[in-house]
Amino acid sequence: MNQQTLILDLDDTLIHCNKYFKQAGNEFAKRMKEWFKNISVKEVKQKQLEFDLKSIHKHGLHSSRYPESLVTTYLYFCKQFNKGLKANEIEQVRKIGESVFKIEVEPFPEMYEVLDKLIEDGHHLHLFTGGDHKNQYRKIKQLKLEPYFQNSVFIFEHKNQKALKKVLRKINSEKKFTWMIGNSLKTDIKPALDLGINAVHIPAEIEWSYNIVDIDMEPNSTFAELTSLLHLPDYLKEHHFYRAM
Repeated sequence: MNQQTLILDLDDTLIHCNKYFKQAGNEFAKRMKEWFKNISVKEVKQKQLEFDLKSIHKHGLHSSRYPESLVTTYLYFCKQFNKGLKANEIEQVRKIGESVFKIEVEPFPEMYEVLDKLIEDGHHLHLFTGGDHKNQYRKIKQLKLEPYFQNSVFIFEHKNQKALKKVLRKINSEKKFTWMIGNSLKTDIKPALDLGINAVHIPAEIEWSYNIVDIDMEPNSTFAELTSLLHLPDYLKEHHFYRAM
């Protein structure tokens, strides 16, 4: 089997991520309902998402952004309902947001099995993830992922086509043998197809609206969708078996 260059996403591809934000978002909405009787959980979540997406566009995926979006939402509703600000409530809100970046993250059940199999099959593994270095390396070290990727870990606060292009220049692999594997259509799959490399989309069980975009192009490379990371090693084998026929 031909060795392939695999660029893997981290959050919600190899490890759980969005579920922690969902838990924090639910806790925040519950607290807001206690302080503001006339708003709905849906209103709180929609407004927080609005502030969150604006912040990402401007500041990227730094971990400080999420707690600030919760505080901004709290301040917005205080103004809307003419409610006095309370320092202890702001602190509670900030702690809810920060909790996401302190939790011990969980790998997907099949993660180590798949990574071991990919290396056994001779593939070259690289990690391409969005966020700030401190938080992303916290997760990488906690789950002992360094041996799988060696010195080939790429972290960008703005994870987009420009960032992926830098990764491709650095690893210098042939496009036809290079794959981007991830859950995000926006930050993993579309940039890969736009740059002419292969892409495997593995949808997350809990997806963030930021990651959802339409793929309305006819790719010049291979584009596949798998239901589970567990299917990736066999898919790569089958793909190259049929190509060789």
